[in-house]
Amino acid sequence: QVQLVESGGGLVQAGGSLRLSCAASGSIFSINNMGWYRQAPGKQRELVATITSGGSTNYAGSVKGRFTISRDNAENTVYLQMNSLKPEDTAVYYCNAHVQRYYSSAYSSYWGQGTQVTVSS
Repeated sequence: QVQLVESGGGLVQAGGSLRLSCAASGSIFSINNMGWYRQAPGKQRELVATITSGGSTNYAGSVKGRFTISRDNAENTVYLQMNSLKPEDTAVYYCNAHVQRYYSSAYSSYWGQGTQVTVSS
């Protein structure tokens, strides 16, 4: 089995910063893309940022220039540094990883349990 455990969410004032972490563990042979998604109340889950195993990144337009995604391949961990936070960034943030398990030739998508980020105005 594969587990993704997020940490680092919380309450912050507008203009502040938070850093999210997500550690993958379990029967992991290889991890391809990792990423962060978010879901605000009454809205669909949306992409925030993704990063490949080689370090190529992709960001939603709404966070570009404010958020930075990074990863530690040796620790199977992905990070999201969030600066200049706005009230509209308030959401539950979910970690996602495309994992190849031992004795499998395919990659499967796994999700963390989510961490709440609340930005007050």
